[in-house]
Parts: sequence; structure tokens; C-alpha cells
Amino acid sequence: MRTAAAAQPRSVGAASVSVASDGTRSRIKALRQSGSLRLVFPRSLTTDVEAVIVNTSGGITGGDRFDLDLAAAENASLTITTQAAERAYRAQPDEVGKLTTTLKVGNGAQLRWFPQELILFERCNLQRRLDIELAPSARLLMVEPVVFGRAAMGETLQDVRFHDRIKIMRNSIPVYVDGIDLVGDADTKLNSAAIAGGAGAMCSVVMVSPDAAQQLDKTRGMLPDTAGASLLGDDILVIRMLAADSYELRRTLIPVLEHLNQSPLPVSWRL
Repeated sequence: MRTAAAAQPRSVGAASVSVASDGTRSRIKALRQSGSLRLVFPRSLTTDVEAVIVNTSGGITGGDRFDLDLAAAENASLTITTQAAERAYRAQPDEVGKLTTTLKVGNGAQLRWFPQELILFERCNLQRRLDIELAPSARLLMVEPVVFGRAAMGETLQDVRFHDRIKIMRNSIPVYVDGIDLVGDADTKLNSAAIAGGAGAMCSVVMVSPDAAQQLDKTRGMLPDTAGASLLGDDILVIRMLAADSYELRRTLIPVLEHLNQSPLPVSWRL
């Protein structure tokens, strides 16, 4: 298991899966994985495929490279989560960890992107990218939670480098583009009222679905004062949420996701 204090060897991992519908349920069509990145498929009583991402290296540090390529073909359903929270550990000078994820969702297909929290550690250096390509009638529910150090451990982030990019395309047209560049003394920046008001955790939620607009009022009623929801279009709902720590974030986030998903989250979220 990696620790935040010591230099770590470089890890490389890649995983890809595509699922297709046979008219009754979704099934794995192709699967490849290598290095320290693995996909595990729990037994499910539902008609979709659930994939759990496992990073056997125990976290991400400088020099690591991880690539995920996940696809739901026409009318298929795919849920993706992680075994546990991911950790961005201390990197050596001039070394950058990179995590790149590509999701593709076909017409009539549904993809649920439910990774657990990314926890940033002091002196981490991580570049993360999430690219999602939606067909015109594809549906998506995604969340990206980030925790700025472990509050229970008294951790502070005074020297970090975190570059994060999210892009959602539909029919090759951008419908959602987001980015974070957090460099240097994160604690001071996050304490600014114009940035995070002292929050120790945050998340973004995006729902692309024909009934997105119908969920707006109910969703707003479930959110605290440190969160907000809005529509980017009749079928695109976006939520931004800040919280004091990961516990407070989950306490609000889980009911919201279960409401939008109309079913419980994967079991790993509750372990």
C-alpha cells in the first residue's frame, strides 16, 4: 500500500470495456485490462452491467499513467463506480500523474458514472481528464467528488498541483465543459469566499435525460445552502456542491444521486 510520505515507483494501467444490449439485458461485448488497473463485475439482478474500477497500486503519484475507455452501445446500460476513494499522493519534483477517461454512450443507451471521491494529498501533482461522447438520444448521470485533504487527520494542502478537465459532447457538439486549476497553497485559495468559503470537499453532478427539467425543483429542495442546481437545457441538469468535509458531502450527495438515478447507488458506496 502506498503512503503519502515516500517516493513511489511509477505505475501504468489501462482498462477498456464495451457493453451491448441483446434486446433483453446488457452484456459485456469486449474487455481489455493491463497493468495495475482492473475492472471487476459484481453479480447483478438488474438488466445493466455494473463495473467496479480497482487501482491495485493503491493510489496515483507522480509518473503514473492510467487510461480508461468505457462504452455503452445502442440501448445498452452501464454503471461504473470505484472500489474505494482514489488518492492523489505526493509526487516527486517534476513528476506528474495522469488519469485519462473516455466514455462513449450510444443512441438509447444509458451510462452512470459514479466514482467515489478523489482525495488530494499534500504535494500531489495530478492531471485528470474526463471526455464523454453522447449520441443524440443517449442518457447520462455522472458525479465527480473531490476532497481537499482528510479533515479527520488534520491534513492541510499548502503545495498542490491539480489540473482537472471535463468535457461532454453530444453529436460532436460541446454541451458541458468544466475545468479546475488548483496550484500552490490550496487551503488559502479554498478559504476565499469567492472560491469555496472554507469548504473541504466539492462535487459536480451532470444529468442528461429527457426528464432532467422535471427533476429541478425536487433536486433544489434537497440541497444545502452551499449547493445549487440549474438547467443548461431542457434535458441537461447541473449541480454544484460544496461541503465542510467528505462526510458532509456524502450525507447530501447520496440521497440526491439516488433520487436522480431512481435506485440505490452501487454497494461499494456504502462500504
